[in-house]
Amino acid sequence: MTDAQTPRYALTLSCPDRPGIVHAVSGALLAAGGNITESQQYGSTGSPDALDASDGTFFMRVEVSTPEPLDGLRSAVQPIAEEFALDWTLHRVGTPVRTLLMVSKEAHCLNELLFQQRSGQLPIEVPAIVSNHPDLAEMAAFYGIPFHHVPVDPRNKAAAEQVLRELAAAHDVELVVLARYMQILSDELCRELSGRAINIHHSFLPSFKGARPYAQAHARGVKLIGATAHYVTGELDEGPIIEQEVIRVDHAHTSERLAQMGRAVEARTLAQAVRWHAEHRVLLDGKRTVVFA
Repeated sequence: MTDAQTPRYALTLSCPDRPGIVHAVSGALLAAGGNITESQQYGSTGSPDALDASDGTFFMRVEVSTPEPLDGLRSAVQPIAEEFALDWTLHRVGTPVRTLLMVSKEAHCLNELLFQQRSGQLPIEVPAIVSNHPDLAEMAAFYGIPFHHVPVDPRNKAAAEQVLRELAAAHDVELVVLARYMQILSDELCRELSGRAINIHHSFLPSFKGARPYAQAHARGVKLIGATAHYVTGELDEGPIIEQEVIRVDHAHTSERLAQMGRAVEARTLAQAVRWHAEHRVLLDGKRTVVFA
């Protein structure tokens, strides 16, 4: 088997920080016939004056090339996982993450994700699109993806979320992306999707929450606008942040022009966050994330 054909795997882990972790992990991968092609580590030691002091957690992401099958590599890592109390995952690099996309009426984020997926830039597989409006069914059809119109109102919210659960189970969904889905998920569903659902917020959080953010920004004469991609939690727009981007604007921009520029930022920011998640580069650290970009 040539180097190009040798499978590559991404091992991600977190554990209480202590000496010897990198040595032990590297040794286990070497014993399994592995060649480490990428390795990143971060140890959060905490600070007494920090608002949310870390507890001394070690984070690591390793890519390894080895002819050993996935189960064999898991067996090689398991003793190390037990010794160091690892919270770990192991995935074959390049395997598309099965992703359910949720939208309302705005198309920019959906189009960016689908275009990047089709052009091979985004390692996801999209078995279905769910929307509370029918407006984007034509775009879904263009990309050849089943479109499910699931209306939501206060009377049927629980039933609509049950349909979402059934679709996710039927399609073996690993990730849910709210690509400008303008409905608030229930606390129960947020807990079920913890660490597996990404939302895009039309602001550089925490400013300008709520309706018409670009009109609010225009009224305040802002000089920067941006977007924030974060994991979904029961606290609205307060989930762990994966990626943020800002661009400069000035007094000459109308609120409509700000909205146009903002949509482009939203689409880029969300696609980047989805890519990092799908490449297993994002590790949760309480209310924060560690991103090995």
